[in-house]
Amino acid sequence: MEKKKILYVQTSGTGTPQRLYSPFILAQTAKAMDIEPTLYFLGEGITVVTKGEAGRIKMGSFPTLKEVMDQTAAMGIPMLVCQQSMQLFGQNLTPADFTEGSKIVGAATLNSLVLEADGTMWF
Repeated sequence: MEKKKILYVQTSGTGTPQRLYSPFILAQTAKAMDIEPTLYFLGEGITVVTKGEAGRIKMGSFPTLKEVMDQTAAMGIPMLVCQQSMQLFGQNLTPADFTEGSKIVGAATLNSLVLEADGTMWF
């Protein structure tokens, strides 16, 4: 039997820190449940994986967002960054501007991931 797949799409950026932890925590939980999670950063969501940004975000008793992101990457959960959003929101962003473990992909990737997923969640 094929593994279930779930896609988490992050459209909220660092200006709304209360919306940033959930996709990472849920992706880690999915992995522990033997579900194949993928994180996709779109629009303002790309600010979350821009180097230096996540280390400034800390909510409640949680660790910094960077620590949570590092745990997510260590678990092998894909973190995909929309190339077109880079062009739209970040004048001269390059792959080197994003956290380790993230990968730049095209818009068609999101369409394919949505069609392949057993479920999607948007933040």
